[in-house]
This record gives sequence, structure tokens and C-alpha cells, in this order.
Amino acid sequence: MSTKTPNALDELGLENIGNVYYNLSYDELQIHEMNKNECKISSTGTAICDTGIFTGRSPKDKYFVNQAPSNEHISWGNINKKIDKDIFDELFKFTKNQFSGKDIYIMDVFTGASKESRKSIRFISEVAWQAHFVKNMFIRPTKEELKDFKPDFTVYNACKTTNRKWKEHGLNSDVYVCFNVEDNISIIGGTWYGGEMKKGIFSMMNYWLPLDGKLSMHCSANVGKSGDVCLFFGLSGTGKTTLSTDKDRALIGDDEHGWDNNGVFNFEGGCYAKVIDLKEESEPEIFNAIRKDALLENVVVINDGGEVDYSDKSKTENTRVSYPIEHIENHKEDLQAGHPQNIIFLTYDAFGVIPPVSKLNKEQAMYYFLSGYTAKVAGTERGITEPVTTFSACFGEAFLPLHPTVYAKLLGEKIDEHGVNVYLVNTGLNGQGKRMSIKDTRACINGILNGSINSAEFDTLDVFNLQFPKALDGIKDNSILDPKNTWDSEDEFNKTLTDLAGKFIENFNRYNDNGSEFDYSIAGPKI
Repeated sequence: MSTKTPNALDELGLENIGNVYYNLSYDELQIHEMNKNECKISSTGTAICDTGIFTGRSPKDKYFVNQAPSNEHISWGNINKKIDKDIFDELFKFTKNQFSGKDIYIMDVFTGASKESRKSIRFISEVAWQAHFVKNMFIRPTKEELKDFKPDFTVYNACKTTNRKWKEHGLNSDVYVCFNVEDNISIIGGTWYGGEMKKGIFSMMNYWLPLDGKLSMHCSANVGKSGDVCLFFGLSGTGKTTLSTDKDRALIGDDEHGWDNNGVFNFEGGCYAKVIDLKEESEPEIFNAIRKDALLENVVVINDGGEVDYSDKSKTENTRVSYPIEHIENHKEDLQAGHPQNIIFLTYDAFGVIPPVSKLNKEQAMYYFLSGYTAKVAGTERGITEPVTTFSACFGEAFLPLHPTVYAKLLGEKIDEHGVNVYLVNTGLNGQGKRMSIKDTRACINGILNGSINSAEFDTLDVFNLQFPKALDGIKDNSILDPKNTWDSEDEFNKTLTDLAGKFIENFNRYNDNGSEFDYSIAGPKI
């Protein structure tokens, strides 16, 4: 079993550590996971772990060190909270002490498939399945690349420690996820959830790239046989992963991408998909990716054979699987492609008033990008009895260290430069409370990708001024393309439409103080 010492081990500041397990193979990691009773094995050979009491991220426990020059760029507030340097240093000492006397796992990986834009990242943990997660989710260097590997950024994941002085420090809880931009360090304590590592590096790429004139994006991406690239933006539950996984198009990536002078590139080397209610017939690519080397989180095993009940929500609705992108048969091997021809904003509109597909002009694209709208449907969470709107700037506000308008400006510049078409696709409900079928949504996507939507006759949705096609190939009943047709009462439709428009307008008021350059409110709904 390999315990090769990584470069610059003495620079990590760790004392009295045990064995160092460096960039272990999948087979070696599975042996560790089983010997330490961290994982079970499913009927498909997939490792299964539990992430403890935290089955999702802890956004209220995320902090950036308040120091120059990064504090001049970071958009401070509820998303990006300040922590003093001396408190960070104390937490860093807690973190390093946790590793004392312990065996540790070190994974050296890349984020960013474009060599022009990629970063070298080192992860340190004492949990084998967390090393497995990192190996799945990031780009795996070759043996030759590991010889001279020098990390640009280091993550210390001491999930087994907590901050007992959190009240004295004035923090939210004993959990901490902290970033020191100047020292290129992140520290994690108190939460086992693997997604903190994934999204922590995404947050850093969202800091580094825009300051270099490159766009970082919370989106999936695929490419057709002719080289046409499509981006899919969308919040959780809107279909971003599902709709970008297409047997006729190569997957570039399912979640995080950059856009530099050469085109679009994946930040990651794997996928992280929700598996609640997963069925082979509806999502075969993801279903079949759950095999050896994949890692399931918080799912329920129903028998001694390791069979998984994907419908069981008793642990969490946020059951997940991570897997190397090679598990998707039709993927782009170099994880990058040219500049996109189409951008699709996915929304789940639980109110039933947004058209299944709308074509946006540039100003509308900026408006809906900054709005980042979706809506939770009643019954999906405890206490939700009617649809609840969610607005997340750039479809990923929780991961944006800079002001959202920085990303919006970059997107607008690239739309202009490359003549990109932009669409809004509603994967949510109609006026009868029924969800758009995957088949109809696929027909809308296909119309965008093959260009047939451009020859359609368009109508206009009142109040929102959205242009939607009257007919599309593959739609069984074209009347559903006008959401008003799915309502029994026109008055109720108009009232709901106006109410939702008011929520958009109220949300967008937060951008009114950012100068005329970002006054895209004219492209939004009008009451």
C-alpha cells in the first residue's frame, strides 16, 4: 500500500502525525473505508457512507478572513461573513492539533480543466471516504504531474474537531468553514459533509477567475457532435444534472465551469448528483454510474445484499452520489470545449405561470441571471403549505465571494462577444399543479439545440414580456406552451402572474444602487 510522501509535507505545519496515505487508489481507499467501518458496500459495488448530523452544507458557518487586499473585493454580508485574522489563527491551531497522532489522507488534485486557468489543490483529512470524495470530484493528476505537484491552495478538513470557543469568538456555532485568501488556506471543523470541500473550492474559483477577467459559473455543460456547446444554469431540483446528461451529446460537466478565452471548461473531474427517488428508466446515465468507485451518501440499505431504497427519505432528502465523470459513457474526455452557442436558465416555477420555454434578449438574460429564480412546491419541506420563491443571484449566490453584478457583467460581455442565444426553461408546474413531463422538457431543449425554435412563431406573456413559441416539434399538446391555457380561471392566472411579478421586482430592488450599468430592471416584469 502506497504511503509515498507528498511534496512540501513539512510546510503543512502538522506535528506528530501518524501514517500519511497519499493519493491512494480507489481499491486502496475502499480497503481503508471498510477496515475503519466508515462505509458499507452496495449491491452494485458502490461504497456507502453517512455524513453524520450534517447532510448538507452549513452556510451560516462560512467565513472569510477580513484582511487586505481580498477584503476590498469580497461582497460582505450574510453570504460572506467576516472573521478576524487572530480568530482564524486560533481555529487553524485547533485544526492542526486535531491531526496530531492521527493517520492522515492527502489528495493532490486539480480544479479547472483549462491549463490556462486551473489551480492545484491539496486536501488533508483523517477520514478515508472524504479522500474518496475528493478523488471523485476533482481532476486527478497523472503520475508525472504528481512528481512536481505544488499546491496553490490547501484545505485542512478536521471534521472531528469543533470550536468550543465559538460564543467567545462571536461565531454562529461550533462548526466552522473558513477561508484565508492571502495565505491560500481553508479550514473545516465540526461538519463531515463532503460537499463543503467541493463548494469551498468552487467559492475560491469564483474569487480568482473573475478578477482575471474569466467567468466562473454554477452550471452544467455539454457539447454536440458538431461542436456546439450548451450551458445549463439552475438551482437544486430544476434538472441541471438530468437535462445536461444526454446520450446524443458529450457531457463536459454537471455543476461547475469556467469560461476563459479558449472556451468552456469543467472545474471538476466528477459528478455529484441527487439520488432521491432515482429510477433507471428516467435517469439511466446517473443510475448506471452508481457502481464501484462511486460513493453514495446517506442512502438507506434495505437488505444484507446492499440493495438501496432510493425513495427512502428517512435520513435526508439530500441523498447524493459522487462518481468520476468516466462513469458517464458519453463524456468529453478533456472536460472542455469551445464557446457556447446556447445558454439555458432552468427554473422550477411552482406557481404555474412561467412558460415551458422562453427566448430572452441580452437584457432579459442579465435580469434572469441576476434573479436566479426558482420556487419550492408545497409539501417538499416541513411547514411549506404553498409555493415559496427562491432568488439566488447567478444561480449560485451562496458561492459568490464577489458582488453578483461582477459575474453578470462578465456574462453580458461574453454573450455579446460570441453571439450566444439565451433561453428560460420552466421544469416546474402548470396551472393544474402538474409538473412538466421530462418528455416535453426534452422537446423544448431539443428545439433549442437543433435551432428549430428559431423558426417558430412567438407569442408574448403579459406582465413578464416573455417571448414563447406557439408550437414546437415533439410537444404532444402545443397549447401547454402558453401557461394561461393550463388554468381553469383566467382571473386566477392573471392574479398569480401579477403576484409573482411583484416578488421579482421586490427581489431586484437590491441591485438598484449599483449604477446604470446594471439597471436591467427594465427587462423584468412590469405591473
